[in-house]
Amino acid sequence: MTITITRTLDVKGFACPIPIVRTAQAMKQLAPGDVVEVLATDPGSVKDFAAWSKTTGNPILEQTQEGGVLRFLLQKGGRR
Repeated sequence: MTITITRTLDVKGFACPIPIVRTAQAMKQLAPGDVVEVLATDPGSVKDFAAWSKTTGNPILEQTQEGGVLRFLLQKGGRR
């Protein structure tokens, strides 16, 4: 499956709640089905994004970690 990234957010160096707040703001500008890539360094982001995804209905398509950087691919809900 090829995922097309609509927007990338670099929130490295920020702690909760900034990564979630900035992601929520970006999601408001996207169309259903669009994908945002979030790059974060806060280890708490793993639990934060899991909870946020479940609450908002914006699924996590992919989650990876490399060199201390967490990468999340989140899809705006409404279409899959």
